[in-house]
Amino acid sequence: MLEKVLIANRGEIALRILRACKELGIKTVAVYSKIDKDLMHVKLADESVCIGPNPSSESYLNIPALIAAAEVTDSVAIHPGYGFLAENAAFAEQVEKSGFKFIGPRAETIRLMGDKVQAIKAMVKSGVPTVPGSGGPLDDDDERSHAVARKIGYPIIIKAAAGGGGRGMRVVHSEASLTTSIALTKNEAQMFFGDGTVYMEKYLQNPRHVEVQVLADGQGNAVHLYDRDCSLQRRHQKVLEEAPAPGLDETARAACLKSCVDACIEIGYRGAGTFEFLYEDGNFYFIEMNTRVQVEHPVSEMVTGVDIIREQLNIAAGNKLSITQDDVKLNGHAFECRINAENPENFMPSPGLVTHMHAPGGLGVRWDSHIYSGYNVPPTYDSMIGKLITHDKDRKAALMRMQSALDELLIEGIKTNIPLQKDLVRDGHFQQGGVNIHYLEHKLENK
Repeated sequence: MLEKVLIANRGEIALRILRACKELGIKTVAVYSKIDKDLMHVKLADESVCIGPNPSSESYLNIPALIAAAEVTDSVAIHPGYGFLAENAAFAEQVEKSGFKFIGPRAETIRLMGDKVQAIKAMVKSGVPTVPGSGGPLDDDDERSHAVARKIGYPIIIKAAAGGGGRGMRVVHSEASLTTSIALTKNEAQMFFGDGTVYMEKYLQNPRHVEVQVLADGQGNAVHLYDRDCSLQRRHQKVLEEAPAPGLDETARAACLKSCVDACIEIGYRGAGTFEFLYEDGNFYFIEMNTRVQVEHPVSEMVTGVDIIREQLNIAAGNKLSITQDDVKLNGHAFECRINAENPENFMPSPGLVTHMHAPGGLGVRWDSHIYSGYNVPPTYDSMIGKLITHDKDRKAALMRMQSALDELLIEGIKTNIPLQKDLVRDGHFQQGGVNIHYLEHKLENK
């Protein structure tokens, strides 16, 4: 097993990684910006290194500082967590070139999956179901673009090949606005991602967001940990997730799960990853692959009993997967509510001092968070301050447990989205299961 791991992240995911390392007897190194010196994982790590000022560009995104921290602490591997540099191929490459192990996929795999056009081509080759589309980047031939759009059928969506986070996308409902929409999306893609390449897909009007969790060792072995439903979103940001996804066509689900495992073996994937799909009318349509651990990974852990971070560490050490597909059994249902430091009415960030905090407990309740009474939530980074997860024998029981856990969760001194989450888990349509990706925004608009 790895001897010492540098955790190149902050917040709850850094603490999650630290816990997994400690359980395996791995020494840990925490890195932090000046404002983050009081983070819980910094207090608990074997060693800690300040890597720069508060702005992430000068700390958590500072590759030379991270590499230097690994060198001075004699670390053997770096875990990027999620966000920041987790899907940065240049960082993965630099880590390996500097003599450290990158706890994640190879740089070439990150590059492949980071280019949406090439990723779709790879998925088609592996048999993963994809959205009808242009099959490659759009050029400056307007006539060809119009012909492709007519073949797909309106509405269509123009997407940036290097896009993400809801940026670089534009829906087109008629031929009249196609040329202008392509040009605008190209400009936006160039501005946000430094790459103006765009492609075209069929726009699904009422899909669900379903994703498949996978693990692969890069040595020909791969497994899936079933699926998750992440359809409750606001501005393309997930709010509440569950596993497994309710009400899917079982034949389509089985085929999709198998195709994801086959794709991992085909591309030589290494580490944890997530295939994201739109699901509509019993069909799956691949949209992208995230080459890292996901925020919502706990729900998959709860229903399968597999520790995803531990498997990441095991794989990075050069070992084969410790499990086979036959070992992965689906057990019950799980929900995750993301708890953010924000005003529940207007969603404005609410940094400040946490004067008091009480975490819920009991059988089947998990609280993944870095905050504590007396912790000061900084205004500098993402507003997520914790994740509340519940598990039980079936969906109804797990949802009732979540309602109870949310009622027990107490965070004072700052505003949080707990009232919104309480409303969502009692929403009649959500309780029935299977709401689409537009449901939450429509609910908020009507409210």
